[in-house]
Amino acid sequence: MRRGEGLGGAYRRLWTASAVSTLGDGMYLAALPLLAATLTRDPLAVSVVTVAGWLPWLLFALPAGALVDRLDRRRVMWTVDAARAAVVGALTVAVLAGWASIPLLAVAGFLVGAGQTLVENAAQAMVVAVVGRDPRRLERANGRLVASLTVGQQLAGPPLGSAAFALAPWLPFLADAASFGAGAALVASIKGRFRPDRNAGAAGPGLRAEIGEGLRFLFGHRLLRAAVLLVSASNLAFMAGEAILVLFATEELGLDGRGYGLLLAAVALGGLPGSLLAHRIAERVPPGPLIVGGVLAGAATMAGFGLATDPWPAGVAYAATGFVWGVWNVTLLSLRQAIVPDRLMGRVVGAIRLIGFGSIPIGALLGGVVARSLGLRAPFLLGAAVLALAALAAAPVITTGAIRAARTGTS
Repeated sequence: MRRGEGLGGAYRRLWTASAVSTLGDGMYLAALPLLAATLTRDPLAVSVVTVAGWLPWLLFALPAGALVDRLDRRRVMWTVDAARAAVVGALTVAVLAGWASIPLLAVAGFLVGAGQTLVENAAQAMVVAVVGRDPRRLERANGRLVASLTVGQQLAGPPLGSAAFALAPWLPFLADAASFGAGAALVASIKGRFRPDRNAGAAGPGLRAEIGEGLRFLFGHRLLRAAVLLVSASNLAFMAGEAILVLFATEELGLDGRGYGLLLAAVALGGLPGSLLAHRIAERVPPGPLIVGGVLAGAATMAGFGLATDPWPAGVAYAATGFVWGVWNVTLLSLRQAIVPDRLMGRVVGAIRLIGFGSIPIGALLGGVVARSLGLRAPFLLGAAVLALAALAAAPVITTGAIRAARTGTS
């Protein structure tokens, strides 16, 4: 089956734009810390560059969602990506001229991340607009988008970015700028109007009132509320292990730098088929058990990874973790798109991103504290326990009956 077959030409352009842009993102994400490390050996200064890229989600997720619900989503995507092409292009010139500095990298990362808050919110609404709300079509469409994200940002992009950086430090940034430009052109070529209908139920003229409407919808919807708290708990548990993964790999598994790179690839190798097969799995497994059971399966694979003493079983467990989360992410993303009204999509997604991503730095910090006190295996085992408890707590709410009722608008 060809990519996007049955989902329409607009989806194919949207998918291609995403695939091109995420490949450039993967190169950029590998090259940015490498460049920072050539400028300073201060760990705090290097970490500032990473923090700057995540900070916009805490500052702008809610207003970005409200803006996306006011504007044409297609125009938001291509204009913001065109602006990000200019930002990364300017960074390329700075690196080529020898003007790069930690403050400059932090500012560039902040601007790219700020654009991401708009583009990701708009993209989720665009998927619904071009393929509709049928669960099977959404799961197919999202599965292919998540698969391209996995390949670009985890599997192909980072090694390409590292190799390009070795050839010339400015080269991966030029590639990322070009990918933003190509993605912007592809999205701009999609025909149609993608501005939400704001005639019914508008909260008022103010941005704050519109943000409040999105928050009230999210926290007033029992199913969505449980789902976003499950996402937050999952991110916290996963990042607790990710924060000390390099130490676990080298000290507990005895891997060198190359082995660590292969271990990182394992999660992407599992996540790719997981995201592509998610829609087929959803046809055979009811949605309630699939979502709750996916978290329980993630707990089991995380525990298996934390208990592994040999690189090969650890790699298998890590790949299984990627597969589980690939299926789970597509299923939950498709459910969210199917039940959130179009006029609220940006605001609700912004609120979900704020809560879900807000647990990432907390999980990373907890992972370091737990590892220092209890050993390098402890974050994975405690993370598995958190996942299991979160799944059991969500099970009475995230049921197949509740999901079907929400999809038909009867909840």
